Amino acid sequence: MLSITLKEETKDLHAALEKVMIPMIKDIRASGDYIRILELFYSYFGGLEAKVEAVTDLHLPDHHLRRKKEAIANDILSLGGTLPALTPDRYLPEMNDKLQAIGALYVMEGSTLGGLYISKMIAKQLNLRDGESMSFFDGYGEKTEEMWNAFKSNIDRQVDRQEEQAIVIQTANDTFKKFKSWIGLKTTS
Repeated sequence: MLSITLKEETKDLHAALEKVMIPMIKDIRASGDYIRILELFYSYFGGLEAKVEAVTDLHLPDHHLRRKKEAIANDILSLGGTLPALTPDRYLPEMNDKLQAIGALYVMEGSTLGGLYISKMIAKQLNLRDGESMSFFDGYGEKTEEMWNAFKSNIDRQVDRQEEQAIVIQTANDTFKKFKSWIGLKTTS
């Protein structure tokens, strides 16, 4: 099944991205630190969402519920920040069809699982009330696991041929790799 293969085939680049993100999250001491992390997600996921939206053959019945850009924007604005520009195309993975869109969405949807732990960590570090400025990292709240399982079931039904799976896996890996590169670019400039 695609979802199982994806997890296995992307674990190294997923772990590499986490090695960059987790220390940044642990170092949050003020709302400005948190805003900077949200800006990274907003610019990258927002640019990625725009590319996914342009794919016309994507068939996910609940796709309209899975957009991240608005939740991140709400968090940034609630903390007094301003929205950054979206990541330019050249820093995003190639996206020409539903297989590539599924690969990118796998990364974005997977972020909701870790987000539940991250939201608790950040809330404690910044002394925020439960859910305050955490609409992105809170994901789907109590329905996060249910939404994740529904996403995996959907992509497992849609993509079963090995050559199609290879495209999804490549795009998921490109998404992880390019997000890590984008973070490096934005945090060193």
